[in-house]
Amino acid sequence: MSEYACANLAQKGAKRHLLVAVDASANSERAVMYVAAFFGPVKDVLVTVLSIIPEPSEDYFATDEERKQWIVEQEAKMNKVLAGYKDRLLRAGFQENQIDIRLVVRQCESIGDAIMEEQEKLPCCIVVVGRRGITHSEEFVFGSTSSKILHHAKNCAVMVVE
Repeated sequence: MSEYACANLAQKGAKRHLLVAVDASANSERAVMYVAAFFGPVKDVLVTVLSIIPEPSEDYFATDEERKQWIVEQEAKMNKVLAGYKDRLLRAGFQENQIDIRLVVRQCESIGDAIMEEQEKLPCCIVVVGRRGITHSEEFVFGSTSSKILHHAKNCAVMVVE
């Protein structure tokens, strides 16, 4: 583990930084509920709630204006969801200064890769994701964000909440 991330967690007063990667799904809500219940009473935890909106390619919409409008609508929807997740964490005992909300709009081939790139920018020692609940054969064909994170995460632990 990198010194920056979690090398000194055993020392008194060290902050534990969790990255909770979410979308608007019930699985993401369960992941936030798990973090709220498990870490809410702990005062040395910082939680970053991250949502990534994959930016559509420029040729996906007929006009650039339609593309921009779609992004604005998606951001507005996700901001409401993120506000709900933040409220759930506050009700569980987290303080305002323990919660960081991030909404990232970016081009990405894989949400899992994008989450891991964002994790590398932060001093997170745990990444928490919800499991979509697909079968192993569906996961093999379509891929899985939680599986990708579980197998490619570096310098952090991974919690997959079902």
